[in-house]
Amino acid sequence: MNDITQQEAHKIVEAAREAALSSETLMNIAVVDAGGNLKTFTRMDGAWLGSIDIAIKKARTARYFDMPTGDIGSISQPGGPLFNIEVSNGGLITFPGGIPLTKDGVTVGAIGVSGSTVENDHRVATAGAQAL
Repeated sequence: MNDITQQEAHKIVEAAREAALSSETLMNIAVVDAGGNLKTFTRMDGAWLGSIDIAIKKARTARYFDMPTGDIGSISQPGGPLFNIEVSNGGLITFPGGIPLTKDGVTVGAIGVSGSTVENDHRVATAGAQAL
């Protein structure tokens, strides 16, 4: 199957949530399936409301382009080959915190995390991705 299962998505969110708790950050954590559709989401108690949409868009961005959102950010700066890409697809997020999820070499979804610094967001998303 070339899609993430509900059980896998919940395992990923739980691993990310644990990583957020260990660093005392409050996060919004989204997992999308292979088609970029929201599979599961959690908003930790007290996490910023404004980060809900960012987490979901980070996950979708990572899946749409099958690369970490921070990597997209580095090539979407003025003069870069993907300059202004963030205004496509209904809005993308091009800073760290979104990571594609692969299984047996196939991208099956992505995780997006928002609620702290981009370094913390990326670290928490990585912890979630590693759970797969």
